[in-house]
Amino acid sequence: MAGLISSLFSSKSFTSIRVPSGKIYDVEDAVEKPARSLKHFLKLNYAEHALHANTDSSDFVASYNNIDHILISAFLFGANEIDLSNFYEKESNGLEPWKDSPGEVAGLDWKDYLGKKEYQRAFLDFFEDHLADESYDWKKVLHNFLFAREEPFINSITGNLGQPLVHLGYALKMTSRAMVMEALTLVATSYNDNNINKYSDDPSYFQTEPSYKTTSILEILDKVRADKTFTNNSLAIPGEHNLETIFRNHEAALLDHCNAWKISTDPLTHFRESQAAAAALFVSAAQSENKHDLNLLRPLAMSHAILVILPSVPDKFHIGLVRQWWLTTLAIYIAQLRPEINQNSITAYDIQGKDWSWVAKQALRGPHATNARFVEGLHALKEIGETWTDSENYYLKAAVKFADEFKG
Repeated sequence: MAGLISSLFSSKSFTSIRVPSGKIYDVEDAVEKPARSLKHFLKLNYAEHALHANTDSSDFVASYNNIDHILISAFLFGANEIDLSNFYEKESNGLEPWKDSPGEVAGLDWKDYLGKKEYQRAFLDFFEDHLADESYDWKKVLHNFLFAREEPFINSITGNLGQPLVHLGYALKMTSRAMVMEALTLVATSYNDNNINKYSDDPSYFQTEPSYKTTSILEILDKVRADKTFTNNSLAIPGEHNLETIFRNHEAALLDHCNAWKISTDPLTHFRESQAAAAALFVSAAQSENKHDLNLLRPLAMSHAILVILPSVPDKFHIGLVRQWWLTTLAIYIAQLRPEINQNSITAYDIQGKDWSWVAKQALRGPHATNARFVEGLHALKEIGETWTDSENYYLKAAVKFADEFKG
């Protein structure tokens, strides 16, 4: 298996993506009052609330505790301790408390419980035990599970609509040991979700010769939109329930479009362009009833998380991680019934003198400040825009347009 993984990164293509390093915070050493409040609420959530909800129901639908994400996003926009307290009070209302798992995850058979969300508490205890064994060196525990195993966790990190990846991005941004343990728990309990790990563990899936090639993700999405393969009665209502059908019945077409992206010829440039495409997909895609599509935020949030974690990822996993994101993004786009994307509506948008300070005010004091996804979306756009030299204000335009037009 190790040989298969290494073969994905052949000498004919670049194997690393050297992104600019963004600012990293250390919430454990918080001194100022807002940072200390953030640390308190992150630990309170860690102690009291489960990661997955409704895991003992036969009709389980993915539901996830996102409270850390809005707290951190708000903090990075300049929220004070009162703002954070208000966010926590609102977002924690209705979250499920931790429940005992059906059994313990320990010993040599721990892999038997991968993908079983009802074992989330047991997995968190499992990773905490490993943390203690490693003298609380969370970086070593993270590396051991994400990269050092025969079938590394990094190969399934976009399962459950990318929640493990997004959580890890926030964890590393804030240097939060507790959130790192949560992220590993999310990867473990999301394992085998739509068999994402299957494609990354066996790179031959990404080596199949496609029917066309391009460096433009938006061009591929346009071709996917026109592909009649995905037009049938089984894909009639948008939603994540379509993902199983897509991977089961349309794998060949999905992989053909996925492999059409020529990222390895200039991975840094193409990764940067993919982030602009993710912003266009979220902000400019045709909306139903004038509302933005939550599931179309996920590719943007995942892409932002990759930007944060890439400096901590061994070079040989860079291309594979971005390809995993791309495969998941394609599946999400098809599951949401392939809405039309109009990037020009962003590039031509008149921001009327509004700047990132105005965006921050909308996130913290605007009419939608209590909407977690609104704040998270604005934060992702701001962080990506600050990473690259955004001379044309593309991400600022996207953020202003999103804030101006957001109706839920």
